[in-house]
Amino acid sequence: MLASRWSEESLVECGCDEAGRGCLAGPVVAAAVILPEHFSHPLLNDSKQLTEKQREALRPIIESEALAWGVGIVSSEEIDEINILHASFLAMHRAIDDLVFRPELLLIDGNRFDPYPDIPHVCAVKGDARFTSIAAASILAKTHRDELMIALEEKYPGYGLSGHKGYPTPAHREAIARLGASPIHRRSFRLT
Repeated sequence: MLASRWSEESLVECGCDEAGRGCLAGPVVAAAVILPEHFSHPLLNDSKQLTEKQREALRPIIESEALAWGVGIVSSEEIDEINILHASFLAMHRAIDDLVFRPELLLIDGNRFDPYPDIPHVCAVKGDARFTSIAAASILAKTHRDELMIALEEKYPGYGLSGHKGYPTPAHREAIARLGASPIHRRSFRLT
């Protein structure tokens, strides 16, 4: 059962999570979500525990029911410049920047975070399986990133991006070995 809040205080809490950290290609995408205090949905869970169909069904519900949500994107070029850990934090910062109002507390999935100016945060290991707002953020981050990767398949055919979404599958590594790296491949990662 997911918890709806971190704090007993009536703070405006915002869940943050990212998708695409372990990929060989494409951006890392983060989402920030502020849910109504007692929001619940029977399917809501960590995006990795859901099917693609379930994530796609939940996305419009989260986007319409959330008090605010934002998405942040960091390109493969930026990932290569600042490393994937800092790129993940930057994507979360950009998602928070995209919110229509400022939360009072950030709930971050994971064990580390670069502090966002003037908003306290708490890190929650496996937070996407513990808190509704982080689970919702994980779903938005994943579905927005998947949508981007499907669109990139048309621009960079032959890699199978719409299938594996840039993750390091054997077929993806084989395509890189055969075709070479595309402009959206992360040069700082071991690609083959």
